[in-house]
Amino acid sequence: MDSDAETVRRILTESGDTWAVVGLSTNQSRAAYGVAGVLQRFGKRVVPVHPKGETVHGEQGYATLADIPFPVDVVDVFVNSELAGQVADDAVDVGAKAVWFQLGVVDRSAYERTRASGLDMVMDRCPAIEIPKLV
Repeated sequence: MDSDAETVRRILTESGDTWAVVGLSTNQSRAAYGVAGVLQRFGKRVVPVHPKGETVHGEQGYATLADIPFPVDVVDVFVNSELAGQVADDAVDVGAKAVWFQLGVVDRSAYERTRASGLDMVMDRCPAIEIPKLV
């Protein structure tokens, strides 16, 4: 369910170019930092979401998804699996089109809720690995 190639393709090519990256900070040693850079190189607008609200990769950060004052297309989740379900619920609440749980982030219940709300979703995958395959 979480590795449907068509869903991966659709999120990366059709869901929109504004990606909120939850867990993205200025810490360059974290995976979120590198993945956000790859997304930018492939034309995505990356919006950092982190309690500190730091500017990362030239984009203003926000403490929560609800604080972002413009529409978000995809919510990319770099938090522990135990916290990821709430982020998925928040993504539904803000009107995102899709949710992407990064490698190692798995919450089957959140997947079911998110899909039932009409959003595309993948789990335990990395867009920085998948997006180069599509060009």
